Amino acid sequence: MSRRTKVATACPCGHQGMAYDECCAPAHRGHAPATAEALMRSRYSAFALDQDAYVLSSWHPDTRPAFVEPDSHLRWVGLDILESTGGGMFDAEGVVEFRAHYRDHGKRGDMVERSRFVRHDGQWVYWGPILTDGSLANV
Repeated sequence: MSRRTKVATACPCGHQGMAYDECCAPAHRGHAPATAEALMRSRYSAFALDQDAYVLSSWHPDTRPAFVEPDSHLRWVGLDILESTGGGMFDAEGVVEFRAHYRDHGKRGDMVERSRFVRHDGQWVYWGPILTDGSLANV
């Protein structure tokens, strides 16, 4: 079993030190996350575990790319939630700002994004990034 596909003890998203099976695995197996932040965490874990089908299925159909191509040299190694607004059980939209840590060809890096999430067919989906000038991407 490769190190990219084995089930790790700790969840890649790092949420409260939870095990993967208790944190993001239920979403990856079809259980819809209850909040936008939980969906964001499950998407990060899917990127970390190369679960491209989940990444695509959790993307809004109006903004979803045709495919995502994993980079074999890129490893996602940590996640920090910087801010989360809306995105609760009774909300229609939410915004999650995060910092994702990675290693690319062994060099450390960070990606920061403010992401917009919306409800689609009763479930949270990723819409896209909020651009730095305050506008929304793909709107």
